[in-house]
Amino acid sequence: MPVIELRGIKRIYRMEGRQNESAVVVRALCGVDFSAEAGEFVSVMGSSGSGKSTLMNILGCLDKPSEGTYKLDGIETSKSDADAFAYIRNRKIGFVFQSFNLLARTTALENVELPLFYRGREKGRKRQSAQSRKERAVIALREVGLEKRMDHFPSQLSGGQQQRVAIARATVNDPSFILADEPTGNLDTGMTLEIMGLFQELNAGGKTIVMVTHEPELASYTKRIITLRDGELVSDKPVTERRSALDDLARWKRDHALLAGEGQAPGLLGAAEKYAAKKASL
Repeated sequence: MPVIELRGIKRIYRMEGRQNESAVVVRALCGVDFSAEAGEFVSVMGSSGSGKSTLMNILGCLDKPSEGTYKLDGIETSKSDADAFAYIRNRKIGFVFQSFNLLARTTALENVELPLFYRGREKGRKRQSAQSRKERAVIALREVGLEKRMDHFPSQLSGGQQQRVAIARATVNDPSFILADEPTGNLDTGMTLEIMGLFQELNAGGKTIVMVTHEPELASYTKRIITLRDGELVSDKPVTERRSALDDLARWKRDHALLAGEGQAPGLLGAAEKYAAKKASL
């Protein structure tokens, strides 16, 4: 059974016009069929206005389709009420956002504990002890390499470290899948490669990941690419030449070391620097 199964998903927005003007109908999604099995790493691509954000909101149970069905782990979500949506978001989906969305006045450990705290407030379920929550959060932070930064506040962490905290928060509840929205959009090249390497490691460990991105370079680190255009899914292809983010990171560091040692001599611009230049031009 697929972890994610969308059939005939349509999302139509009706915006009322001004006086004496007819309503404007926007068809953001036009009958999208999409599924993902456990252990897949899928990137969702498309230009502005293609329907990426709308699809992400539906996948994340932040919005409901106008038509069609969305089953997550076999649960039909399209008819769920607000309480069911909250339960699904907390237990089934791990969110990673471009802007990290960490609470500024709480430590890394406390940020990661937050989903466990809300999980303990579910009706009819025994509240998880504070010690148990802390132990699980510590394990999640250790898995992303931040065991020595647990007591730091977000302002004391680099962008890459903040995103690692966000990933630990997304995985602490062992969700059915991780939904990442432009997760490296605020990071430099080195940190981007670190985060993509972490995603690849999590995926190798069995985590299902869906990543929304507009960058083909990032999509090449995933296993499958779906492309949207004008609200329709126009392409669904496997990544035939998948890149290793950690290998690219090692090359990037080596190239940087050479540049630092030789004053940016001609011919030493490596693949990572070319990627950085292209990213900066977008």
